[in-house]
Amino acid sequence: MTASNAQPQPLARPAPQRIRNLIAVASGKGGVGKTWFSVTLSHTLARQGDKTLLIDGDLGLANVDVQLGLTPRHDLAGVIAGTVPLKDAVNPVDGGARSGKGFDVLAGRSGSGALSALRPQELQNVITLIEDLAKSYTHVVLDLGAGIDAQVRSMCAVAGLVLVVLTDEPTSLTDAYALTKVLKIRDETTPIEIVVNLAEGPSQARRTYQALAHACRSFLGQEPALAGIVRRDRQVKEAIRQQTPLLVRYPQSPAAHDIEALALALKSRKSA
Repeated sequence: MTASNAQPQPLARPAPQRIRNLIAVASGKGGVGKTWFSVTLSHTLARQGDKTLLIDGDLGLANVDVQLGLTPRHDLAGVIAGTVPLKDAVNPVDGGARSGKGFDVLAGRSGSGALSALRPQELQNVITLIEDLAKSYTHVVLDLGAGIDAQVRSMCAVAGLVLVVLTDEPTSLTDAYALTKVLKIRDETTPIEIVVNLAEGPSQARRTYQALAHACRSFLGQEPALAGIVRRDRQVKEAIRQQTPLLVRYPQSPAAHDIEALALALKSRKSA
């Protein structure tokens, strides 16, 4: 990984008002399992007793509903357009947030590019919507699109925590560093933690994390913490193929255990 030796200077702009219970899940590139991770983290938090909402914030290529086998009548696009009441756009999964074991989903619109071109005021309206929703939940998980476009940066700027998902592929590592750098340049106080997904094992995952941490330490003057490691697990692919949450299909799988441990660690640090 290469980068300029000059440390970036944070831009002079007011710090955003963060939504403390909002967890933004981002990645520098696609194909790292970000959406699956968002779904499974939401389900895990719910099963640990926390009222949880998952928002598909991949503005343009939403696919949370596809992974879960949902066929929502309404979605985030309709709420933004003002044609759909918010209560009609929230979909329950595994009994929903009120059941004590499931979670709620505010779906996006799969295959539509309409949301990816939101004007600044429209994007601010989405953020206001999320802020209002967050008051009714313990956690709101926001699955963002891959990359570093304006929508991703704006959403991360208001999150109480940004989880950057990466794998051991060199392009994933490089793009995760680029995303971290852009977010830290915008606001060096952005709370970023790293999730190594599709790991062959703990030692390999820690090497991946240490490579990113070293680059951040060298060029940004700080390094993000390691939120957790999720092992490569063939049962994940099978659950996605069946359009069923992993915790329903394979609750004892290695990946399920890894995300359960990650969620507990996140909550423990938050309450400390």
